[in-house]
Amino acid sequence: MKSYHNPVRSILILAIAAAMMSSCKTQNLLSQKRTRGAELDTVFRFDPDYEYVIRKDDKISISVWGQDELSVGSSYGIYNSNEVYGKWLLVDHNGNIELPRYGTFRTEGLRVTELKATLKGIFGKWIVNPIVDVKVLNKEITVLGEVRNPAVVTVDKDRNTLLEIISKTGGFEFYANLKHVKILRQNGPHVHVANIDLTQSGNLLATNLQLHPGDYVIVPSRKSKVFDRRISTIIPFATTATAAAILLGAL
Repeated sequence: MKSYHNPVRSILILAIAAAMMSSCKTQNLLSQKRTRGAELDTVFRFDPDYEYVIRKDDKISISVWGQDELSVGSSYGIYNSNEVYGKWLLVDHNGNIELPRYGTFRTEGLRVTELKATLKGIFGKWIVNPIVDVKVLNKEITVLGEVRNPAVVTVDKDRNTLLEIISKTGGFEFYANLKHVKILRQNGPHVHVANIDLTQSGNLLATNLQLHPGDYVIVPSRKSKVFDRRISTIIPFATTATAAAILLGAL
């Protein structure tokens, strides 16, 4: 029997093959192509001395050993009164907090270590060798997009890495586009964006970026996800591969 060329079949074969190649492509984290640190905005450069700077609307707990009247949300007491119970000092719109027995005190712009040292000096007027601890309760990094559990991740330490935070969300989803991971960081009134390609190796500091509290991580999806969704509306139970086989067999 004479076989006739079917243009519709050819178009579908090419479209499905392209989608399968894209969706089944293995993301190679050890590719030979290099990412240079010089390509990053200076705001995102690795800083071994980075410390969190207190901002307006931060929630701060202050713990003074053996001095409950000077403590707010103390981590030293038997009954820890932390953020869950609403025990904190809020940095107001003027950048101030209200310190017990002291009154209004400006904290905006101070590092935690600087605030601790200052408080030791203040409380040292009333207490011999005060033991003071300060904690910012709302240090967070937001992860959105193609990860297993998108979330606002609370962090205790100042220096975190991109892959470390991603691991806390359960890792990347199948459709994660590792070539175009974005980091958003506010620096004063400006928001800076870093585009990270995790399929490239080379300078680890430029790919496994150092994240700061307040950063946003956005993991976009690959274009093949749109195609796979369209296929699933036609054959809801099928994967891309089985859908392609069924469609080709029907042509």
